[in-house]
Amino acid sequence: MEDAAPSKEQDPSGWRAAAMRLAQEGDSGAYRELLDDSSSLLRRYLAKHIRGKDDLEDVLQEVLLSVHRGRHSYDPGRPFEPWLFAIARNVKADYLRRTISRQTWEVLVDEQPEQAAQPESSARLLSEALDSLPESQREAFRHLKIEGRSVEEAAALVGTTEGNLRVRAHRAYKALRAFLAR
Repeated sequence: MEDAAPSKEQDPSGWRAAAMRLAQEGDSGAYRELLDDSSSLLRRYLAKHIRGKDDLEDVLQEVLLSVHRGRHSYDPGRPFEPWLFAIARNVKADYLRRTISRQTWEVLVDEQPEQAAQPESSARLLSEALDSLPESQREAFRHLKIEGRSVEEAAALVGTTEGNLRVRAHRAYKALRAFLAR
């Protein structure tokens, strides 16, 4: 970094702010030094909240990517650390939300469940379920879910309004769920 920058040892906060300003101006060396320095700060912060070493490293990488994506939003006239830790807090909160959500739905079992239905029987069951639908619902489902068309495109092909097609598709989903639940 340039000579006028604060010393990393004497004024780490000032050094980080200056390094980020230089990074915004295109100095890749200053940016690399800043990210290395920030990684150790972030790792200590995240380790208080994230237990697994692999998860910690994953979240750290997410934070560094977010810093990279948002580097243009840093105001060089302000301290660097509050900006950095605001990003880290948000990424950490997202990670914890995902983890809690996943733990709510995942169930650990002692034994593997029995083999799922054979693909042939699943295909036959799906075919029966689709055949049980009225033509208009089957057509809406086929265009939207099987062929992957947009609602606008499918409605034009079927010759109906987008709203009507959505209603048909919703009714098809409901009927398929009921059929498959039996």
